[in-house]
Formats: sequence, structure tokens, C-alpha cells
Amino acid sequence: MNLTELNRIATAMVAPGKGILAADESSGTIKKRFDAIGVESTEENRRDYREMLFRSNEAMSRHISGVILYDETIWQNAKDGTPLVKLIEQSGAIPGIKVDEGTQPLPMCPGELVTVGLEKLAERLKKYYERGARFAKWRAVIDIGSGIPSMTAISVNAHALARYAALCQAAQIVPIVEPEVLMDGDHDIDRCYEVTSRVLNKTFQELRVQRVALEGMVLKPNMAISGKKCAKQASVAEVAEKTIRLLKACVPAAVPGIAFLSGGQSDEDATAHLNAMHKLGPLPWGLTFSYGRALQAAPQKAWSGKAENVAAGQNAFSHRARMNGLASKGEWQSSLEKKAA
Repeated sequence: MNLTELNRIATAMVAPGKGILAADESSGTIKKRFDAIGVESTEENRRDYREMLFRSNEAMSRHISGVILYDETIWQNAKDGTPLVKLIEQSGAIPGIKVDEGTQPLPMCPGELVTVGLEKLAERLKKYYERGARFAKWRAVIDIGSGIPSMTAISVNAHALARYAALCQAAQIVPIVEPEVLMDGDHDIDRCYEVTSRVLNKTFQELRVQRVALEGMVLKPNMAISGKKCAKQASVAEVAEKTIRLLKACVPAAVPGIAFLSGGQSDEDATAHLNAMHKLGPLPWGLTFSYGRALQAAPQKAWSGKAENVAAGQNAFSHRARMNGLASKGEWQSSLEKKAA
């Protein structure tokens, strides 16, 4: 393992003003997104859509440090035959790959899930590295509800994340460690804080047990935020303050960077929260975004599967990427959204 090189890539992934595009939706998830805009989810349409994003030169070269790909996408070529990974590299961004194989019900723990995909992961990572992937992603899903999460769910998911991270580093690939505490419930921000704290502490304990070099990884956590169904929604300032307090308590300074998931927040909320956190600096690690829906909802709608709308889709993507790039330096203002509209 060349830790210097892993650290260089991890640091580049969280460079100021840039963040990670999560374009790794599973076939089922992208079908839902395409259904919403009236586009059939064929392999060709999925390819055309992602090619549109990767050819958005302004967004990709200025504001995107890396792209997380789905297995189908990493092997695809653009319409002109150029591998999609090459398009990403040409823009100056780093190609990455989602390697988990989704979730399964956790035995003896009703309503809880465990992420799978460790079997044969070492062999898959070799192939992904040869194809150009320099980082990977594995997502653990922790739900908050009545009597959950159990310590069992937190432990098995943290253990799997750590095993995955060790395998990645052995394959010279930077692991994005993503323990996501979902915001789907009716819990308040303090309950989210408490659960996320337990999840992060257990995850870092397992990473140490598996001898993962913290300098060669990126953390992709949720923010401390109210559940979607909670009657009292925390303000932007409270989300920022509690999230930074939580991360400072749980995330060692050796980690080069933290790239938040948007987790179902609206585009603007995800941007505003990240921006507010940068007002609370200086911070011990790089802090940026690794957004899927919060970067893609607008371009998907603008594109709507029509070749004549590619420029409109690229403009919408460039705008969201620029807004988040500014937020990752604490330079975003809501008035910039109005101007673009």
C-alpha cells in the first residue's frame, strides 16, 4: 500500500471549491428518477444522461473533484466510443466506483438492514483499478425508529465498512466510508445527533481494528438534521452547529476530508447547510459535498431525455455544482440562486 498516493487522492477529492458527484444510482433508483421525468430507463438513455453530465466542462473542471460510478457505467463508452472514465479523467476529476451490493434484512433485528458485497470484493477492486477507478464507495444504512437502531445493526454495518475500507486500501483505492443515518423518520435533531455519534464512534473503532490508514480515506456521513416527518425542523444555523460539534467529537483529524451526503434534503437546503458549516471554521479536515440528488434533480428535469435539451441540462448541472462549490468555501449566498432563476 502506497499511503502517500492514497492521501494525495483523498486530499484532491475534498479540495476547496470542489466536491464529489454521486452518479452511482442503482438501476432501480435511476429508473425511479427517469420515471419522474417521463424517460424510459434503457442502458442507452442512462449512458446518454451521464455522458451529458461528464461533458459539462465548466461544472466538471471547476467544481467536481471526483465521480462515483455504478458498475454498469464504469464499463460504458460515450456515443463517440470514448470510455466514460476517460471523459471524467479529461475533465480533471477522479473516477470512483460504488462497490457494495445493496442491503439485506439483518437476522434477528426486525426493520434493520446490513449492507452486503464483501465476497469477491478483492477481485472486483483489481478490475476497477485497471479500468481507472481510484476511489470506491460503500454505504451502510442505519434507520431511526421505535427501538432502533440496535447495537447489533450499528456493529455489523461498522464492521463491514471497515472490512471494505481495508480491502480498498490493499488494492490502492481510497475508500469512501459512508455510514448513513437516514432522515426518514419523525425524530428530532438531537436524536439524530445521538444516533450518528454512536454510529461514527463504532465505525472508527472498527476502522482501527482493521488497520485502515485514516490518512487514506474519506468519510461520507449524514448531517445532524431533523427527521423529515418531525414537526420541529431545525434551522440552518442549528444543523451547522450541531453537525460540526458532532464531527469534531467523533472524527479524528487524521482523516483528510469529509464529504456529506444530501440524504433527501432539497437542493438549496443541502447547499445552505454546507455553507453555514464553513462559517464555523477553521476545521481539522476538508469539508465538502458528495451529492447525488441535490446535484442531479435540476439537470434531470431540464434534460428530460431529449437531445435538444442537453445544453439546458448542462447549464442546470453547472449551476448546482457552482453553488455547492461556493458553499464548500463558505462563499454561497441565497441571492445567487435567485439570480440564476
